[in-house]
Amino acid sequence: MFLKNCWYVAALAGEVSREPLGRIFLNEPVVLFRTEKGEPVALEDRCSHRSYPLHKGKLIGDSLQCGYHGLVFDCAGNCVKIPGQNQIPERGGIRKYPVIERWGWVWIWMGDPALADESSLVDFHWLDDPAWGAKSELLHIKCDYRLILDNLLDLSHLTFVHPGTIGSAANVEKAQVRNELTEDTATVNRWLIDIEPPPTYARAGFKGNIDRWQIIRFEPPVFVNLYAGATDTGTGAPEGRRQGGIGLRNLDAITPETETSSHYFWAIAQDRAPNDQAATESMFQEIHRTFLEDWEVLETQQRWNELTQGAPLVNIQSDAAPIHARRILERLIREESRKHLQLKAS
Repeated sequence: MFLKNCWYVAALAGEVSREPLGRIFLNEPVVLFRTEKGEPVALEDRCSHRSYPLHKGKLIGDSLQCGYHGLVFDCAGNCVKIPGQNQIPERGGIRKYPVIERWGWVWIWMGDPALADESSLVDFHWLDDPAWGAKSELLHIKCDYRLILDNLLDLSHLTFVHPGTIGSAANVEKAQVRNELTEDTATVNRWLIDIEPPPTYARAGFKGNIDRWQIIRFEPPVFVNLYAGATDTGTGAPEGRRQGGIGLRNLDAITPETETSSHYFWAIAQDRAPNDQAATESMFQEIHRTFLEDWEVLETQQRWNELTQGAPLVNIQSDAAPIHARRILERLIREESRKHLQLKAS
């Protein structure tokens, strides 16, 4: 099951155009497009006549025409035309989803439209903050969305999965980790003091040892804000003096597609040279390499979970934050389901 009464990322802003875009979110097919004024629209991707996907149709003005029998739907999901007849069936309309365009991403509310609250949007302002240079990407990963969450909240894997970029042999043995677990969030504070810079940081210009931080915050449904960076060792980074180093925001939004596939939206934002597109691109490519390595691990893990279903698993110390995040999601899903059942019964 999925949490529905919340915002998810549906697309990068540049993906939504006058060409209908079909996606699946939380097992529900959705079609995205823009009006002639450029406003994003999200409708159920299903013609009410014979369930043909509407993203295979075309836009006529601000209405979407089915590519099978020509039924036309307006931006509210109302069926407004059926070729060859004047009467529109009472149940001819389809669902419309609330959407917001913010920070270069298009967000969608998959639950009760009456509960859609723009103020509950997670804060990812670094994506278009002039003090940061940012770039986004979408990856389609064939795995349970919770496996991606586990991966982001437990960075003990860096040494073993990413030795050519952000991992180093010092990571596991020297990491100082402190978890802050609240009712609705999980934050991991991870410090590596006086270590040799891993390859990515060496390529960024560090010559001697560094003090490195990774501060990872989870918010439901599946948002992770990873503030990472480094300064020359001994210059006061743990006390907050981080000038002269490099700071990175790795912003992650995972939108479940199905139980075994996910839309993984991520961005890197850097504050070392915010107006230098080449610097942003260089750092983006470094982190992109690590995500490709994670991608292979996650899809392999999904396949092996299916093959070995029911085999016992053990937890280790670094699982504290991932386990807590999963429990938050389980609780919120139970509460949402209970409220839904109560409304149906009333």
